[in-house]
Amino acid sequence: MNIDTAAVDAALTTTRAVRRRLDLERPVDDQIILDCIDIAEQAPTGGNQTSRRWIVVRDPEIKQELARLYREVVGGFMLEARDRLEGTDHPRAKTVTSSAYLVEHLAEVPAIVIPTIVGRHDGSGAPGLFDSVIQSGWSFCVALRARGLGTAWTTAVLAKAPELKELLGIPDEITEIAMFPVAWTKGTDFRPAHRDPARNITFFDGYGRTYESGPGTPVSMANGPGMMVETDIAAELDEVWAAVTDIDLPAQFSDEFTGATWDDGFDGPALGATFTGRNYLVVMGDWEVPCFVDMCEEPVAFGWCTSDPDNPGARWRFELQPLMGGGTRLVYRLLLGPGPSGLNMFIDQNPEKEHRIIANRLQVHRTNMQRVVDGVKAHIEGPGG
Repeated sequence: MNIDTAAVDAALTTTRAVRRRLDLERPVDDQIILDCIDIAEQAPTGGNQTSRRWIVVRDPEIKQELARLYREVVGGFMLEARDRLEGTDHPRAKTVTSSAYLVEHLAEVPAIVIPTIVGRHDGSGAPGLFDSVIQSGWSFCVALRARGLGTAWTTAVLAKAPELKELLGIPDEITEIAMFPVAWTKGTDFRPAHRDPARNITFFDGYGRTYESGPGTPVSMANGPGMMVETDIAAELDEVWAAVTDIDLPAQFSDEFTGATWDDGFDGPALGATFTGRNYLVVMGDWEVPCFVDMCEEPVAFGWCTSDPDNPGARWRFELQPLMGGGTRLVYRLLLGPGPSGLNMFIDQNPEKEHRIIANRLQVHRTNMQRVVDGVKAHIEGPGG
């Protein structure tokens, strides 16, 4: 059988969380829901046991009660956040507005589907039951999308598990997994969302290790080796932005970087600005490196390259991502090369050990990069953050 990969990829990459575009007026036939559950049931399950159970809710009174439970958990937060961010350029404004819409209209969707599984999680932290049901829930969402329907994966109502069990008569030995409001969508022109490319978030042979190409066997500088670290900070974007664009601040936390000064004519972050960084290592002593700001997108991305802007010895990036519940995820990236740097001196002396030299250098960078993001977090949140 020839599978149309383009069609499969389109369904997978355009299955969005649909809320405001759910058609609350158009009826949904039971059979189409059952067809999607049949598809979902083909997903892998532990021991090949058919332990998933699906609840389809159509009764208006039960939907009203589900909506009430959902509203009690997230309604206040979502509605307040919508009113606070409405009309602003905040990166989460659209998502919050969409979520608030579902809070207000959940009871009006044609059907609500709740997947469950036989058994209870043992609380050990092991995947347990969930590795036999999560993939089935996602298959259900994609099957809906392929037929012109939509849903949103919601879990807030699970915080009301006792009330949910009582409302739907769910036995104690059954675990509720999610709640899917199901409806036809208003239009089917959904597009892929903005996501980090795979090379930015895929690590090879160890957490945080990235490559622009390859990795080769053995790894070389030509592969564009890099490192990534991150942390979540309880502060808004602008506060974190102010910290990461203070080019001297990381010197308080790093064992190698000792400080930086804006060059004449520059006094702050701007595309094309230059500064001089100062560093120290026992094996190299003190040295300075010219730095060129090649990314400055306030308040989400600040970066610079070293030595030569056309052939940099390294490229550094701070990326800021707003978190749904408030706060900011700070990502710190490094890419070595493609131009020469002090690292090349050691590689030239021992070319057969290039992969080990790179691995050791990346580990040193990772340690200091983690100290920097942890230090920025403590600087902003305070010692008790």
